[in-house]
Amino acid sequence: MQPVIDLYAMASPNVQKIYLMLEETELRYAAHQINIWKGEQFEPEFRALNPNAKVPTIVDHDGPGGGDHVVFESGAILLYLAEKTGALLPLDPPRRSDTLQWLMIQLTGIGPMFGQFNHFNRFAAENGYGVLRYTTEAKRLYRLIDDRLAKTAFLGGDDYSIADIATFPWFRTEARMFGETHPFTAMNGESYPHLWRWYRRIAERPAVIRALAKIDAHPSTFATATPAEVDRVLGRGPHATR
Repeated sequence: MQPVIDLYAMASPNVQKIYLMLEETELRYAAHQINIWKGEQFEPEFRALNPNAKVPTIVDHDGPGGGDHVVFESGAILLYLAEKTGALLPLDPPRRSDTLQWLMIQLTGIGPMFGQFNHFNRFAAENGYGVLRYTTEAKRLYRLIDDRLAKTAFLGGDDYSIADIATFPWFRTEARMFGETHPFTAMNGESYPHLWRWYRRIAERPAVIRALAKIDAHPSTFATATPAEVDRVLGRGPHATR
């Protein structure tokens, strides 16, 4: 059978969210890997789908009205798929509001701040201010999430939702990338017991197990990138706007 959804993907946490959501909703989908280090996101065919030249991007072949519908930006995709399937986003207004608030914490806080933590520690470790600034903010967010999960089973409340789907891949990625060098990110660390209890519970879900197997089958292609290709993606060197 033809896929309902085409997912344009790579290994990043923002893309992992969409794998998790698609497996939970059991929509038929096909994943197409975009090698960002080789600049495939800048090709005209891809930019016709997403003018922002980023993944994830989906094409729903059974969109509103029955035709193709393109959605980009991971938060927008999660909301679109939740509304399409009626899953993982409460209808009850107070519970829906709680879920959306914690989804926004990921979209506006955890994603950008962890991303900067990653960038400065990997690509600009000599910039002491940047490393300290974003390490401090990352630790604050670890504490925020652990404190929330001391009170609730999941981020939005009693039920698993798109807020959890959005957030889980970021803690997984930080632990895998920095667990040995930055102990506060280490999986199952004693400093954040509620966070890691939540994490383990999600990791045991059958849909999550299926999704992670597919994600891990396509690891990052960063190791194959040339310095010039890294500069292009990061917007530095000759690609910097001065």
